[in-house]
Amino acid sequence: MKENKFKGLGIALITPFKTDGSIDYEALLSLVDFHMKSGVDFLCILGTTAETPCLTREEKQTIKQTIVKHVGGRMPILMGCGGNCTSAVAEEIKMTDWTGIDGILSVCPMYNKPSQEGLYQHYRAISEASPLPVVLYNVPGRTGVNLTADTTLRLAYDFPNIVAIKEASGKIDQIKEILEKRPKGFDVISGDDSLTLTVMKAGGCGIISVVGNAIPAEFSRMVHLMQEGRLAEAKIINDELFELYSLMFIDGNPSGVKSALHSLGRIENVVRLPLVPVTERTDTRIAEILKNLA
Repeated sequence: MKENKFKGLGIALITPFKTDGSIDYEALLSLVDFHMKSGVDFLCILGTTAETPCLTREEKQTIKQTIVKHVGGRMPILMGCGGNCTSAVAEEIKMTDWTGIDGILSVCPMYNKPSQEGLYQHYRAISEASPLPVVLYNVPGRTGVNLTADTTLRLAYDFPNIVAIKEASGKIDQIKEILEKRPKGFDVISGDDSLTLTVMKAGGCGIISVVGNAIPAEFSRMVHLMQEGRLAEAKIINDELFELYSLMFIDGNPSGVKSALHSLGRIENVVRLPLVPVTERTDTRIAEILKNLA
């Protein structure tokens, strides 16, 4: 099995926009520097939180190249590549220049609602096409289909380059089953900020975080405490952040975390339709919590 480099705190990196709706590359690189100085272990680029469905092919290419050049190999980079047409995803993987990227995060096909055998065959095709380690991404709240523990384990045992799963199903029993029965070297990464402690306590290797965009130092401290087995200390931080977790999603993601980053003076509070900024009430509460954390 290939090595999973994606352990500890990963950031589901946002895409900052200027007030005219164009990408703010200066703010993007400033965020990358912010994370690299704050104890973050890896970056996850061009995922859901990056508003990837609303980016053009050219924008995605430029974002990737800009980040890869700036990071210069100093931190692992996981990049999203998924969709609901298996042949199109496999072809994209084959045609993409993966220089500077350490792994592919591929979400379950959305909308089609395939069977478990369909999901297995989808990821089989991705595994066979990929020159890099693959991280499965199970988020049934967005895709409409759950990748079960049985199918996850079947993929983990059958394909050595499938090295981990980002689990955002919220199904703790399912996550624990994967952790108990997984092959050596296969990891579970939490996809829910609020479940980070629960998943890591059960044996998960880390989190791909949304809220970490805004508070990487605090969140990395919590995650690294969990890696050291210091649950009581990690729980104190988790309790302080708990309300913030829900506020990140109450009016849509990444609307919540962009509100937080705007409150911190790091980006303009701009998202692309069909997303809109959070309500004034949510925005005010996020700012209050961040002020208290300072």
